[in-house]
Amino acid sequence: MGPLTFAVLAVLLVVSALAVVLHPNPVKGAMALVATLFVLAVVFVFLDAHMIAALQVIVYAGAIMVLFLFVIMLLSLQDDLPEGGGRVGLRTAAWIGGGALACAVAWICLRSPLGAPPEAPQGYGGVEAVARSLFTDFLLPFELTSILLLVAVIGAVVLAQRRGA
Repeated sequence: MGPLTFAVLAVLLVVSALAVVLHPNPVKGAMALVATLFVLAVVFVFLDAHMIAALQVIVYAGAIMVLFLFVIMLLSLQDDLPEGGGRVGLRTAAWIGGGALACAVAWICLRSPLGAPPEAPQGYGGVEAVARSLFTDFLLPFELTSILLLVAVIGAVVLAQRRGA
């Protein structure tokens, strides 16, 4: 991946991540998170980790985001701010700051002398390497994450039932 490609992807990632954090509507924030995950998958493709890129799209942008949107819709979150917002100045300053940060990262990447990237080890980003790492080194965090997601969904259902009753 060349410095110009990295700079463009970095700017896209920062802008979409800022949209996740700063958008007052939770559904639109979740859609911005989907865009962020897709751009991150593109970064993995440029790093020759095609399996990780596919998992990024299928698992995170697909399944996990469907779960997030299900919980958001189940809780029927509404915007607390009136139309026109009350934090327009703060939101504008954050967008300007994020844009300035993205420009600074792009400028540093374009100006720094970067050599050729080192060769990836054999099997980098492939199915076997990912499976071995996931089910040996990261088995406990993997299982804890699945339990955490299950508890979050159960909590959302309980909260939705209390609000409806």
